[in-house]
Amino acid sequence: MLRLRLATAGKPVVLCIGAHCDDIEIGCGGTLLQLRASYPDVTIHWAILSAPPAREPEARASARCFLGDGAQHSVSTEQFRDGFFPFDGAAIKSYFEALAQRVKPDLIITHDRNDLHQDHRLVGELTLQTFRDHTTLEMEIPKYDGGLTPPNVYVPLEVQEADRKIEYLLRCYASQQSKPWFKEATFRGLMSVRGVECRAPSGSAEAFHGRKLVVG
Repeated sequence: MLRLRLATAGKPVVLCIGAHCDDIEIGCGGTLLQLRASYPDVTIHWAILSAPPAREPEARASARCFLGDGAQHSVSTEQFRDGFFPFDGAAIKSYFEALAQRVKPDLIITHDRNDLHQDHRLVGELTLQTFRDHTTLEMEIPKYDGGLTPPNVYVPLEVQEADRKIEYLLRCYASQQSKPWFKEATFRGLMSVRGVECRAPSGSAEAFHGRKLVVG
């Protein structure tokens, strides 16, 4: 199995783009915890497109848990309407163009451009349109719509990373506790399946779609 690592020269920059408040944590929370452990100088930019006032405090509290207190990290939130991204496409496109001017990432983690959720799908499409020469991993989000497909990039997680991901999600997002899918079994189950697929020593992993990667 081919293994890829971020360049160790300089300080790597990672950009995470989530449509909604909990998407980044669900899709790549464990990966971010591992990146922070493996690359102490990493800078992580955390961008949320739909963070309404009622949920923004939860999102910022969660980001603090995953990112720690490093001054090099940043969290930005917008208030595009949940469920209406395709209809607000021009404004969201302008947001992406501005984002590309202020963030120069080595790695981008974003939504799957084939995601069945319309907001996720548009974010994935605009990421690839805007950041055309960047290493991009598309994360997977379990949901009512289904749509999970076989990934081709895996990040094996340590036991404590998988546990902390679940702990932070359940602790920070009290507003989501009423949703039947927002529970430990959902998050741990998907990480366990992906762990089997990549033979993760801990039994847990997160997985992504890497559409275009250049090795060399």
